Amino acid sequence: MEERIYKLMGGSGALNIAVGVAVLVTGVASGVLLIVGGAKLLAGKNRILL
Repeated sequence: MEERIYKLMGGSGALNIAVGVAVLVTGVASGVLLIVGGAKLLAGKNRILL
């Protein structure tokens, strides 16, 4: 019984690490895209007002 639990915990831990890395990469990519988009909007605002 303990061996099954040990294997299950190992698989679950590996899955949690993989999902965490995927979420981290997605979050960083989304943040970069939002910053670039915001900068473009601010630059476009200056062109409209002048």
